[in-house]
Amino acid sequence: MAKCSCAGGVKVVLPCSGSANVGQIANEAAKRLDIEGTAKFFCTAGLGGHVSGMVASVKGADKVLVLDGCPVGCARKCAEEAGISGFERVVVSELGIEKKHEFNIAEADIQKVVAQCRATLSASGAKKGAGCCG
Repeated sequence: MAKCSCAGGVKVVLPCSGSANVGQIANEAAKRLDIEGTAKFFCTAGLGGHVSGMVASVKGADKVLVLDGCPVGCARKCAEEAGISGFERVVVSELGIEKKHEFNIAEADIQKVVAQCRATLSASGAKKGAGCCG
């Protein structure tokens, strides 16, 4: 189970992991952001499934970044359905990366998305936690 984010100072990334290159790029970018310590990778499916501890942890985070693969916005919709608000959003396909129903992803595209996520998290204001894990 994910560690509670209620203590503050936590940045969370909620990626798409969709069945196209842009979803897989979003997922890989989220993994890298977590590994480097920029933002904690959270399970978007768990959030969409209303897993109470995950929802509380994300609501308790200082900053939330929704990382969608395309304009359909599945990750955004999961966040909204779970009652998450005040999040920042990056859409992979809006960064000049064409959506294709394949899994060949370019390293340069992953790096581009990671850089945009870092910039977005740095520029965005702190989100005040709306709940706690209790």
